[in-house]
This record gives sequence, structure tokens and C-alpha cells, in this order.
Amino acid sequence: MSADTSAAAFCADLVRTHDFDRYASTLFVPADKRRPLLALYAFNSEVSRVRDQVKQALPGEIRLQWWTDALAGAGHGDVEQNPVAAELLLAVRSFDLPVDRLVKLIDAHVFDLYNDPMPDLAVLESHFRDTSGTLFVCAARILGDRSEAVDHVAEHAGLAQGVAHITARLPYDAARSQLYLPHDMLTQNGGSEVEFYAGKLTPAIRATLDQLIKGAQEQLAVANGMLADVAEPARAAFLPLALVKYDLGQMAAASFDPFELYLRARLRTLWTLWRAS
Repeated sequence: MSADTSAAAFCADLVRTHDFDRYASTLFVPADKRRPLLALYAFNSEVSRVRDQVKQALPGEIRLQWWTDALAGAGHGDVEQNPVAAELLLAVRSFDLPVDRLVKLIDAHVFDLYNDPMPDLAVLESHFRDTSGTLFVCAARILGDRSEAVDHVAEHAGLAQGVAHITARLPYDAARSQLYLPHDMLTQNGGSEVEFYAGKLTPAIRATLDQLIKGAQEQLAVANGMLADVAEPARAAFLPLALVKYDLGQMAAASFDPFELYLRARLRTLWTLWRAS
């Protein structure tokens, strides 16, 4: 890694502000691996927040394409002047991160820019593999394991984390008419996107969430059961799964209202990660 610390500090601040869970997880890895992890997570934060920063889809697609071009070495202007891009490209070179997977992560977020409902569970799972799953794979590679075992754990971990994420964000997505719950599951349970956008918990929405959360808990159990196959130093890449376990437990409770803002205290976050580390 280079000696320039200003871009690294920018990434750290960005992740601490917009993705505290992943920021906190880097506190439990060797100091020399924090910087590339924060570069990876800062990149993810930039890409995943594009929908929140644009009013129309086209400017969002242009922003996402900028990141694709930057990874391909075809960026317009001086890509290295962007602190997140500079740090990401340094991490890619230093740890041979899979550019094809990072590009898939970018492409997956094109879906965010439009108001088409998530059609079915298979597409949703593909979305999670390309987003959360990719981050787990890259983090484990930074921490020293690039084996097939990591790929298998990351797939299951990504599915579990993805469900927890869309459930936590459900009030935001409903307010902007964005449906990540599989549309076919919702309709099979007797619901519709119209009632989802209204922001009221109905039996159909509850049933759909219960199915997703149960499935996510099963995926989490599989991921945790496979962690022994991952090189010990790289297991820290999967520390966020401790938070996923806690969140899914809260979300599975009958008293949980997904249309109320779900906030986990930062102290709870740090304590949970510390216990799992």
C-alpha cells in the first residue's frame, strides 16, 4: 500500500459515517489490513448510495458506469484524484481482488435506480450474491484466503446478510416505492406492492417477511457451519455475521414492525462484534 494517508482517512470517515457495521468490523482485524478493507467498503458505500443521490435513473447509471470504467482502467479524467477510487484500485492491485465480481456488484445496483419490483426469490438471491457475497469474498482475500471454501461461505453469508439489510431498510424503500421483497412471494401470500408502498403491515407482508427471515437464518447457519474451512485469519471477514444473527433474531419476533425504523445501538454493534472476534 502507498504512504499517502489522506485518501485512506477519507475512506475511513466515509465508511464510519455511512456503514458503521462494516467500519466497526475492521477494528477487529490486523492494523495493516484495515486500510484495504475500508477502501473496499468505501467503494461499496459510494455505489450503494447512488440511488439516494440522484433524482432520475440516467444520472445514476452514468455514476455507476464511471466506477465500471475506473475498474477497467478506462476512466474519464484522473480517476486517481477520487480518493475512494484511488484506494480501491490500490487494494485491487495489492490483493488481486476479482475485478469481474466488483463490476457485478456495480451492475447489481442498477436495479436500485428504477422502481421495478424484485420479481422473485431467485433474482433477489442473485442480487445478494453479487453485492454482499462479493464483499465477503474480497474481504477474505484481503485477509489472506482466496480458496473455494471462501466462495461457498460467502454465498450463504451474503444471502443471510442481504435479507437482514433489506428488512432493516424496508421503511425507506417503501417510502420511495422500491420493492425488494420478491413480488411472486408477496402475491402468493395474497399481497401486492400497493399495500407495501402504503407502509402498513398486513398479513401478506408479514408472511412474506417470515419466509425470507427463516430462510436467511438457515443460510446463516450453513455459513457459520462452513467457517471452519476458511483460513483462521480470514474468518474475521465474516465477523458481520454476528450482527446478522442478532438482527434476524430481532426481526423474527412477532412484535417486530418492519415499517418502524430499525436501529441497532452502536454500543450493541461493538459489543456483538467483540464477543464474536
